[in-house]
Amino acid sequence: MLDILETMNRWLTEERLVALATVVKTWGSAPRREGSKMGVSGESGTVSSLPPAMIGSVSGGCVEGAVVEEALAGMRDRRPRLLKFGVADDLAWEVGLTCGGSIEVFVEPLDALWWRAAAVLAKNDRFGVTVTIMEGDLIGEKVLLDAAGDVLYQTKNLRNDLLAAMKTLAAGSSKSGMAALGETRVMVDMQVERPHLILIGGVHVAIPLQAMATQVGFRVSIVDPRSAFASRERFPDVANITHSYPDKALPQLGLDRSSYLAVLTHDPKIDDKALITALPANIPYIGVLSSGRTHRQRVARLQEAGISDELIARIRTPIGVDIGASTPEEIAVCILAEIIAVRNGLGVGRANTGK
Repeated sequence: MLDILETMNRWLTEERLVALATVVKTWGSAPRREGSKMGVSGESGTVSSLPPAMIGSVSGGCVEGAVVEEALAGMRDRRPRLLKFGVADDLAWEVGLTCGGSIEVFVEPLDALWWRAAAVLAKNDRFGVTVTIMEGDLIGEKVLLDAAGDVLYQTKNLRNDLLAAMKTLAAGSSKSGMAALGETRVMVDMQVERPHLILIGGVHVAIPLQAMATQVGFRVSIVDPRSAFASRERFPDVANITHSYPDKALPQLGLDRSSYLAVLTHDPKIDDKALITALPANIPYIGVLSSGRTHRQRVARLQEAGISDELIARIRTPIGVDIGASTPEEIAVCILAEIIAVRNGLGVGRANTGK
């Protein structure tokens, strides 16, 4: 949602007609996953005077034209529609896929009240889930829930029993996509927090790593008590720079399911405090830039500090995917590749980048 948020908000301010297309089901090699979105707009008050505008993508190019046409039609008749496209092998290959298949896209005239409520969550990196009915007389009816399961928005035609069933479905869902509510198909649209990469140490490799991570959607924080390392001159685009030790900084930044930690300083006075604080928090990723010998010494110190072997085993070191990295930029690539793989549920190898 974040990649189209600013443009969609501008279209609404300009009082344009706007439609939203959301991927609800894909084939295995689809370039855009469930929940991916594309916005389509017409001119203020009409769809005929200006060429349509679009932002975002639902397929990487192979069905966008047809989706735009359906979106324009939906602006005219004010009705949502569920579209299914078959993609032949030759067309799939042209847009970077290995095989053909099918994709289902839900296209709806934008519900501006729902959008504004969801936009508040997106801007503040807060969790939300929308459940939308995709067929039948109640097509397009929806409810938006926050992380606590409280209703932030609902359309007017939802009966209490249907609302309760949608809330139960949302609470039991783990990802975006199509689901069944009795005999009715619905779309579960998970809006998760942006992943938060926390770098312990403003060392040289942190410079390309924070730049690459920002480009792929992470928000980045740097923790380093040494102000000469973690300076605005070295990291002008980082949202948070904290000049305190990790045992103080990490609780302030927050460690949760969206947190990914890369420990980079080689200084036990800093690195150990980060690990002792982060390991019990059970965050998805903790990687340490280290050699094997250095890590064996680190393990002994952590055990002495009371950290269990089970928690210590969660440390990924040597950090990163093994690509034979040597330069700071290459090491940054291998670290970020491992973090992305972990975020996507993949097990990966680790590279010896400790020097």
